[in-house]
Amino acid sequence: MSRKVDSVKDINDSKETWRLAVQIMDVWSVVNNKGIEHLEMIVIDSLGDRIQVLIRHDHLLKWKEVIKENMTCIINNGSVYNNDFQWKVCDHSKKIVFLGGTTMKAIELQNIPPKGYFFKDFGEILQGKCKTDRLEDIIGAVSEINHIQSNTPGKKVVVFVVLKDLKGNCINCNLWEIYGSKILAYYNDPKNNGAIVILLTHAMVKDGQVSNAWSGSKLLINEDIPEIQDFMSKLPTNEQKEKPTQSAKSLSNWSGGSQYSPVERFVHNAKCMSLSQFCKIKHETLCVTVATTLKFVVSKYGWFYYGYTRCSSKAPNPEKAYECSCGQKVEQPIPRYKIEIYVSNGESKYRFVFWDSECAAILGMTAEFMHNSMVENGEDDPMVYPDELEMLLNKKMAFRVKVQPTFSQASVWKLCDDEAFVKEIENDYIVEDNQSKTEYAKLVPNKENLETSAQTLSASGENDPESIILMTPAKDVVIADKGEEVDFEASGATQLSGTKPSKKVKIEPSS
Repeated sequence: MSRKVDSVKDINDSKETWRLAVQIMDVWSVVNNKGIEHLEMIVIDSLGDRIQVLIRHDHLLKWKEVIKENMTCIINNGSVYNNDFQWKVCDHSKKIVFLGGTTMKAIELQNIPPKGYFFKDFGEILQGKCKTDRLEDIIGAVSEINHIQSNTPGKKVVVFVVLKDLKGNCINCNLWEIYGSKILAYYNDPKNNGAIVILLTHAMVKDGQVSNAWSGSKLLINEDIPEIQDFMSKLPTNEQKEKPTQSAKSLSNWSGGSQYSPVERFVHNAKCMSLSQFCKIKHETLCVTVATTLKFVVSKYGWFYYGYTRCSSKAPNPEKAYECSCGQKVEQPIPRYKIEIYVSNGESKYRFVFWDSECAAILGMTAEFMHNSMVENGEDDPMVYPDELEMLLNKKMAFRVKVQPTFSQASVWKLCDDEAFVKEIENDYIVEDNQSKTEYAKLVPNKENLETSAQTLSASGENDPESIILMTPAKDVVIADKGEEVDFEASGATQLSGTKPSKKVKIEPSS
């Protein structure tokens, strides 16, 4: 007569004769400061319940070559203790420790759910809704590499990146030693172009940022697995094609090379020009310029609209479910940033449209969180601009924008406020009125014609906020009324009366 299989959720310390039919989700080696090694693993049963398992050093040789990740097996016997791991990977209150009498037999099990990840929501990380002793799975797109510490005497390799989720939330991620070296090797490989999506398992979460654990974390970069490919497919098309930027200060700390510098990638296929030249543009053109944010352009649309996280179309009714123009069924529309700001350079100014991801990256919070905070504080007027939005003003930045002369505005694609980065763009790339085309050709990092027509830009994809919102205005889409409350000439550029750019405030993510 065979012994029946127990459920993981029922495991307690009342006995040691447990019999489990499980899959090994993950297994890793841990070496303590005395050089003593042991194994840890996570197993899951057919009901989806998980428990952490410890194999001590004295049993290591017996099991190290036997246990394989993703294998299904029957485990018999094990001591049960309280889950007192310093870093826990699951919520089970107990842990299993292999005994001398523990046995394990590989067997094919059909009813185990496929291996999955338990991703932690970036919004909860930013709000501090995390267990301090819990390791989490993280997935996000790298939007910037903003600091690199090289491997020098007394220092370990560490790479600080900014990760962005599909809602526009941004968190800082610190990748140490082999993890940092891995992301740099991928980034610096000229064969790797476009967006970088990373999946980090067993990440430590603290103070609104994440880092790899010293043991057990796995870093997957743009790998061909459903989770990463699904995330990549949901990014706006223009973001899928653009490689993340690398701040100028990170370059001074790392000797690794790449085909193009961060500045060269920023200006790639764009026309670099001063703000005063925007009035001469007759067709939609991708441009790079330097300007200082001046003041908000207040219109009847306010600072946000209701929509869907993965598309820029406006919800027809913010309180009802709907089918988005992209075909997705949306149960609950959420607020998303769309803020119009005058930017200036010298005596010229122009209207720039800042979208959800750029605003969230600077402000460190989503439009949904900001709106909900206002409501909780008794302010329900959607036309009131909260004080936190002032962080967007008085900043001198480099902008990669699509200039849209039909609407007398420019739509922001990318921005950077790093002082050295902005200075290099301003001094080495911006073309003034008196420069010839030959001089301009010497400034760009390749020999392509960088003036892009509206037809080419509109092919950037249906998820591009500019191509949806501004190329084809419709009733169900947020649009900028080109005639409303605009106090500058139809050309888009005007003269300011002695206005000086305000002092620049740097954005320094905490490490």
